[in-house]
Amino acid sequence: MSPTATLERLRLARVIGVIRVGRPGETAPAVAALAAGGLRAIELTWISPDPAAELAAARAEHGRELLLGAGTLRSAADVEAAVEAGADFLVSPHFEPRLCAAMIDSQRLALPGVFTPTEVAGALDAGAEAVKLYPASTAGIAHMKALFGPFPGLQVVPTGGIGSSNAGEWLAAGAVAVGAGSELCPPAAVAERRWDRLTESAARFLDAVGPPAGEQ
Repeated sequence: MSPTATLERLRLARVIGVIRVGRPGETAPAVAALAAGGLRAIELTWISPDPAAELAAARAEHGRELLLGAGTLRSAADVEAAVEAGADFLVSPHFEPRLCAAMIDSQRLALPGVFTPTEVAGALDAGAEAVKLYPASTAGIAHMKALFGPFPGLQVVPTGGIGSSNAGEWLAAGAVAVGAGSELCPPAAVAERRWDRLTESAARFLDAVGPPAGEQ
């Protein structure tokens, strides 16, 4: 799937569930629980135990039904492992030129982390089709909208501190999709293996943001 096609699927998915687990064996039921709640885009963080194996297992279980991404990538080696495991999109928490180049060269959708106009320009000049605004909670919607001025057509996925109460506002302001972590996948629920809470949370998020534009 081309990066452009993946970006369009993210736009339709609206919400990306960001999973961070602390013990082996927790990723598969977390992915299944979020999918049961209606999510169609899930990001597995590379600081979880054995993330490549967990991503490969999720791909084998769900096929192409879900968009599966690899997040918190910090090196070209991380990128290579994520691609081999079957990631559809690649996410970094920051902008670093060599890492960004490796993500783009992979032919997967790259979402390099940015915050400042300088970082946005660097990512776009490197060939990124879209960027991750992080941390979104400290930037705010006004910050994102201000970036649209010098960078018309900028494709942004804000992540960090986004909950069901404000996710719709980010989408209405022009975000492609939003990344949601701790509110969507509460660490306590994961630790207690309360997968039903993740399913309920996913359904609540999707209900809050509503259908994609044009499908209301």
